[in-house]
Amino acid sequence: METSKRRSRMRRISSGKCVELTERDIELFKLLDRYRYLRSTFLYAFLGGRSETRFKERLGHLYHDGRYLNRPEQQWELVNCRYRPVVYELDAKGEQVLRERGLMNGNSPLLTKGRTGAYRQFAHQLMICECMASIELGVREDPNLHFISWQEILTKAPERTRSAHNPFELPVSISYSCPRTGRVCQADINMVPDGLFGLEYTRDGQKAYRFFALEADRNTVPVRRSDLGQTSYFRKILGYRQIVTQNIHKTHLGIPKLLILTVTTNEVHMANIMALVRELASEGKSKLFLFKTMDNVGPAAHVLLQPWRRVGYEAVSISKSENW
Repeated sequence: METSKRRSRMRRISSGKCVELTERDIELFKLLDRYRYLRSTFLYAFLGGRSETRFKERLGHLYHDGRYLNRPEQQWELVNCRYRPVVYELDAKGEQVLRERGLMNGNSPLLTKGRTGAYRQFAHQLMICECMASIELGVREDPNLHFISWQEILTKAPERTRSAHNPFELPVSISYSCPRTGRVCQADINMVPDGLFGLEYTRDGQKAYRFFALEADRNTVPVRRSDLGQTSYFRKILGYRQIVTQNIHKTHLGIPKLLILTVTTNEVHMANIMALVRELASEGKSKLFLFKTMDNVGPAAHVLLQPWRRVGYEAVSISKSENW
């Protein structure tokens, strides 16, 4: 035990311990197959146990000795990384265990390794995972709520969507007429949400549903660009508005209603995006886009429970089934 406490957080140092897998280990692997990156605090919040310290020791054994888990090295470049809970992901050996048991999720394109890209994308991908996981954890605390994962959404989507290379890629044509110059810009783009989930609300024996696209914005791209062919939040706003106006979410994904959640890292950036929504929206008001600011997402349910701000309307909690 003392050996494990002295081992490096940043590189593997085996103690020669033989690791025999338990059912909770398998549940851990399945969780990291759904959410590529999660900190130890999130993993413990999902899986529990009598001792969080013992749980973290088990994660260490699965990393150092079993080599079933990996600690992505990109995390050591983040601010205060040495003082924050360790981020884990499945290693190849863990994936092989799931594959041999027929438990490997073969179709979760929102969070697969192929979409993560270079080092600069790690913080963004981690933010997506932690926002989604925090919402799912919050739902588990409310018996009147059910979390509908992107995998569940896909199973009920039209067959042509399920068989697509990237089922969550939403093709849409956008245009914008500049009020100052009258110049019209057009572009055909493919919108891929950072995250996608639904909530099933049960109230007085009746069920209601809402579905959400999540955008985790770390202020790494401009809020606005004149060229619609280049990435910007301006382009995202136009794209999502067209998706909802043309009911592409219904025809492509089979979901009845879509709202857009934007999580940003600071108030100023959020205010700039909200100002752009106000400029583009009819009468300066929009119920389509909801906003929240958070820099350090934890496993607590505040992402679900605390109000999300809207442009021209009062803030709402997405955990409530009331007609807002």
